[in-house]
Amino acid sequence: MSNQREREKRREARLQEESQVEGQDRRKKLLQAGAAAIFLAIIAVAVLIVVSASSSDGGDAENIKDAAVVDQELSGIPQDGLVLGDPNAPVEIVEFGDLQCPICKGFSEEQLPQVIQGPIAEGRARIAFHNFIVINEESEPAGAAALAAGAQGRGWNYVDLFYRNQGVERSGYVTEEFLTAIAESAGVKDIAQWNKDRKSTKLTAEVKETSEEARQLGFGGTPSFAIRGPQTNGLEPIEVLDARDLEAAIEAAS
Repeated sequence: MSNQREREKRREARLQEESQVEGQDRRKKLLQAGAAAIFLAIIAVAVLIVVSASSSDGGDAENIKDAAVVDQELSGIPQDGLVLGDPNAPVEIVEFGDLQCPICKGFSEEQLPQVIQGPIAEGRARIAFHNFIVINEESEPAGAAALAAGAQGRGWNYVDLFYRNQGVERSGYVTEEFLTAIAESAGVKDIAQWNKDRKSTKLTAEVKETSEEARQLGFGGTPSFAIRGPQTNGLEPIEVLDARDLEAAIEAAS
């Protein structure tokens, strides 16, 4: 009888051990399956991100977008060179930007429209775009191209449209074809004259001069802003994070 009890105990112990092993195996397989599912999900998300990024990189001379949007945003507001707004407005904002700068692009699309449709359209301020080259040498011909567009009254259209179609930084997208496509879409009428102007020593020198002006004001990155008005001591640098900062600076300078 004693031997039988011992055999039953050993049998129960063996069954419990086997059950534990089977449970561990099941948990291991479930964990492996879960890890595989997570890995596949990560891969799928990564693929979607890559596809999305590649489809929205911009820099495509054959696919310039948002020209009508820019036209509507700037409609009815005077332009002179790269100055947007009433030339008699009491306050002038100066934006120092690099057309290849992605932060400038974001500010141009997300913050500046509020200021343009507000104090600039209302005649309380005007805004001047000054090239400040910080990315690489490709930004220089882009800046000169914007100045040449400004000579035909389409400077801010060029700047805004360039930002909206900006390619990946330092990717080599700033080609003759891309610059010309932006000019045509921005409404530059005389492309032959624009080509002549943008390659002139006068405009390439102006790009370098405004870049040096930015450095003299103590700026080290883009976009940077300065303001001039009745309550300022000449052109004064200002700290700007969003449209509200610009609007407050305009009010204080008036």
